[in-house]
Amino acid sequence: MGYLIRPVKADEWKRLRELRLAALSDPVARIAFNEPFEKVAAYPDEVWQRRAARSDEDRDPVTFIGEAPDGSWGGMVVVLVEKEGADERGGEAPWAHIVGVYVRPEHRGTGLVRELFAAAVEWAWGRSRPAVERVRLWVHEENERAAALYRSLGFVETGRTMADPKDESAVEHEMALERA
Repeated sequence: MGYLIRPVKADEWKRLRELRLAALSDPVARIAFNEPFEKVAAYPDEVWQRRAARSDEDRDPVTFIGEAPDGSWGGMVVVLVEKEGADERGGEAPWAHIVGVYVRPEHRGTGLVRELFAAAVEWAWGRSRPAVERVRLWVHEENERAAALYRSLGFVETGRTMADPKDESAVEHEMALERA
């Protein structure tokens, strides 16, 4: 299936909201998201309008969607630039952070997630101010399927972990992709 991978447009905020709520209600994706469905469902329209507008204006965070030939949205990925610790030269090292990865069940196994990641990473490498040298994400310890996918895309575990915000007894692992 040939997908059109592109940022969300400002006037598509209702579709963005619907896709995010679908992600949060998907039982398979429950460990991947930190916000509860009820909280996100209660966001006012302005939140969704702002998120869509930022993507349309190429301001992070940018939400990329995979649009199928029939116009349906098969999935999404969100990428943003953040400053993280000092680099080896003592300056701030900006990283891109991938969050909000979701593919609808009927689009899984089609290669869509790889296309979404390619767009997110290309967007990150294309930043000149600040220049991004690393793309990272966090994966839940129970989400081996996602971790395997990320490894196949070149991401490696950094050794950094953090407690799952939803369950302090669970662990998330940082994975990163360095610019070649």
